Amino acid sequence: MAKAVNAVTGALPWGGSEPDAIEILERDHRRFEEMLRKGEETTEQARSTRRELLASLTRDLNAHELMEEKVFYPALQSHPQARAIVLEGFQEHHVADVIVSELEQVATNDEQWAARFKVLKENLEHHIQEEEGVMFRTARGIFSKDELRALGQRMLEVRSR
Repeated sequence: MAKAVNAVTGALPWGGSEPDAIEILERDHRRFEEMLRKGEETTEQARSTRRELLASLTRDLNAHELMEEKVFYPALQSHPQARAIVLEGFQEHHVADVIVSELEQVATNDEQWAARFKVLKENLEHHIQEEEGVMFRTARGIFSKDELRALGQRMLEVRSR
């Protein structure tokens, strides 16, 4: 049944298999939320788990930020109604990067690791909430579905470099 639905959806002019920019970002957000949940549940004894989790989160977060900062944010920023939220997004990326950098300097069995990780989690959850609220609503009002798909394609190209 799912194959039939996908075949019909793909044949529709507004259907298709290419994800749009917002869908790509939302998928990343779900993955980040899961990694953040796992990281918060770790204990000081889970040194290698914490190290691996932080490495994965950092790698994925850097790729995500690159897509947003090189493609999505500039496209949105040129529209006056989105300028302020985009500027805030850039700053939130900077804060997350600072926290990640500091977290990388703390031993994974140090009690400060969990405290800093929690601050990172709260910061990223706030960022995700704002993007998926005001920013994405604004983007849907500005861009057509085809424009969002084109932005998504460009974002995936940036990610694959």
